[in-house]
Parts: sequence; structure tokens; C-alpha cells
Amino acid sequence: MLDSSKMTRRPSHPGAIIRGLYMEPLGLTVTALADHLGISRKTLSKILNENARVTPDIAQRLARAFNTDAGLWLGLQRGRDQWDAEYIPGGRQNVEPLPGLHAAALPSSSAQESA
Repeated sequence: MLDSSKMTRRPSHPGAIIRGLYMEPLGLTVTALADHLGISRKTLSKILNENARVTPDIAQRLARAFNTDAGLWLGLQRGRDQWDAEYIPGGRQNVEPLPGLHAAALPSSSAQESA
């Protein structure tokens, strides 16, 4: 998993990967790829222009079309989202821990995943 706290460069958006590694080399247009994926041109265009996120549904479609894994696309999106949450101001920095709440009393995310 990406450790966004150690990354100094903003991770690439999945849309940039789609454009640079798939569309340009294969000579695909937005319309052609959108039709192949079964999504609207507008939806694909928003992703390519980095104005929309890759959802699990879109990730499945991309994985099938490009013979990859949906986890690849979701991981790219998650890495971008985590970096944005940490480095782009949005008021989160002012949130304090709730009084009386101890982190040790909460199950860790790795414990929840293994359950």
C-alpha cells in the first residue's frame, strides 16, 4: 500500500495513465473508448481530464478492456485520494480527537481486514 505521508509528488490520476499508456499508443478516441467501455463520452472525458474519480464499476470495465486488474485502477485512485486528503487544505487539519477516545481501544484497520 502507498504511504502518502512519504510522497512528495502528487500521484498520477488514473485518467493520465489511461491517456498516456493506452489511448495514445492505441490511437483510441474518447468516443471509441467510451463506446467500448459502455459508458458515456462525458463520463470518460471527466476521468481523462482528472475531474472525476475511477469508481469500482469503471475499474472493472477498464480491467476487462485493458486486460489488467480492477485493483490496479482502484489503487491508483486511492493513492491520489490519500495524497490529496493529506496535502490539499480542506479544513481537516482543524479536527481534534474526540475527548475520552483512545486510539488503542479501537480495532486497527488491519485487524478489521483479517476478520
